[in-house]
Amino acid sequence: MQNFVFHNPTKILFGKNTIPAIGAETAAFGEKVLLVYGAGSIKKSGLYERVTESLEKAGMEITEHSGVQSNPLLSHVRSGIALAKKNGCQVICAVGGGSVIDEAKAICAGSTVEHDVWKFFTGKKSIKAPLPLTTVLTLAAAGSEMNSGMVITNDETSQKFGFGNKQLFPKTSILDPSITCSVPPDYTAYGAVDAINHILEFYFTTEDPSTAVQDRIMEGLIINAMESCNKCLANPDDYAARADLMWTSTLALNGLTAAGLGKVGFPMHMMGHTLSAFYNIPHGASLSAIAPGWMRFHAPSQPARFAQFAERVFEIREGNEQEKADRGISKLTAWFTSIHAPVTLSELEIPEKDIVRIAENAVALAKVWRLKDYDTKKIEAILRVCL
Repeated sequence: MQNFVFHNPTKILFGKNTIPAIGAETAAFGEKVLLVYGAGSIKKSGLYERVTESLEKAGMEITEHSGVQSNPLLSHVRSGIALAKKNGCQVICAVGGGSVIDEAKAICAGSTVEHDVWKFFTGKKSIKAPLPLTTVLTLAAAGSEMNSGMVITNDETSQKFGFGNKQLFPKTSILDPSITCSVPPDYTAYGAVDAINHILEFYFTTEDPSTAVQDRIMEGLIINAMESCNKCLANPDDYAARADLMWTSTLALNGLTAAGLGKVGFPMHMMGHTLSAFYNIPHGASLSAIAPGWMRFHAPSQPARFAQFAERVFEIREGNEQEKADRGISKLTAWFTSIHAPVTLSELEIPEKDIVRIAENAVALAKVWRLKDYDTKKIEAILRVCL
């Protein structure tokens, strides 16, 4: 295990009837709030009224910034920044899933500077004093409610970039599993895929051969993500299953799973981000289409690691290391298929002729993320396995 610092400053309020606390939690950071949310599903569910009532009861002046889409756009972030500046907002409150929270983080960062927010994403500027952020989570998936990362798509250049900064941790996040019961089956499934892929990235890119504690944590979370997702799909109103999936997704990317692993990478996300940027594919769907091919490409070079995954997650005992590795990948692929997540680029109707263009776009993010092993040729080779 490598040396590490684990510090997560986000306060979590988890469970039923926690929504009314958002007002007091947000008011602790100012009187004027920018309320960020998506296309309006929170109004249909009644969550909007519950949140605004709490904010108003706490004496807050609310400015609304709605219309955040899946795979949030830079142009919409810029309009949110302009709105926050115009109204003198002192704190941001995001109500939604990872996309809404990510956009809110970008608004927090951009609202206190004069330069364009995209400079943060390209590494030209560093975040120093963003506005504080509180969140009400509506989708178990990205983990953005308890981490310092954000991902935004530049709709002018078709680049989907992400990065993390210690200043971007939400101050408080409210996680009430009951409000996720209305999440449709496809996005419930894609959320579980996203959480699993966060863990797979760490599990298979660490170069440390001795990570026993972290391995068990990661393997257990993957198993729990699959089991709780299955239960949610079988019975959308299963509160216990929704709670398990929500907390699993949060733990998958809050810093705990990567602690002690040393240098790790996010190569599957690097390629998946380009698919979402080009074709507006749901994030989880892009990952389920990439992961099986990426794993098949890399398994021959580290069969022992992939065999361990197969043994512990899917209880595969027979065969040599490579045979176990292959069966483990097949089992995970079959599970993706069972929850109706795509497992190939062909299922997403992405033609082979687009591979070169995808690789050329993805390599720009590989450079930003310092994935030095990923040039266009390697990315192309992996994508062809994903067909």
